[in-house]
Amino acid sequence: MDTAKQLSRCYTIDDIYALPDGERAELIDGDLYMMSAPGMKHQYVVMELSYRIRDFIGKHNGSCQVFPAPFAVFLNADNTVYLEPDICVICDKNKLTDEGCKGAPDWVIEVVSPGSRAHDYNKKMLKYGTAGVREYWIADTEKDRIMVYSFERETMEEFSFSDKVKAGIFENLEIDFSEILQRMGEKLIF
Repeated sequence: MDTAKQLSRCYTIDDIYALPDGERAELIDGDLYMMSAPGMKHQYVVMELSYRIRDFIGKHNGSCQVFPAPFAVFLNADNTVYLEPDICVICDKNKLTDEGCKGAPDWVIEVVSPGSRAHDYNKKMLKYGTAGVREYWIADTEKDRIMVYSFERETMEEFSFSDKVKAGIFENLEIDFSEILQRMGEKLIF
């Protein structure tokens, strides 16, 4: 997300749908934030996390669904909030439509990009917490940390990319971030 490209006026979801093909944005309280393409490291982390969560759900015959971005999340009943989390997990199938998720996902993960840092740590965290998201993770490769917010338990924990992080919404899911970094180093050229 490129915060320098914030446009000023009260925007709605209709403005999101009116964007030219190939342009993406998020809408937070009527403010439109244009999104830039994520980098290779960002996408690698998103895909690894998505695969691991999806595989865990499948192996445990779970009913939750995992959706990586771009996937529309309509948090509010009004039309001034539209988000595309990097990863969202939705356990209530009644929230899913062809358009996206109508209501709060159970679990949201944002992988920080340079242009999205302030939004991920502040605006989005507040929106997710007040909308009913049960758990919110911020994975920040540049700062070597994963922030885990459990809005249900009202807790916040900080981990590094050398840690194993337990998901709060699933009893036995633990993600080894050091393994993700190791695999990324083996697969990608920097």
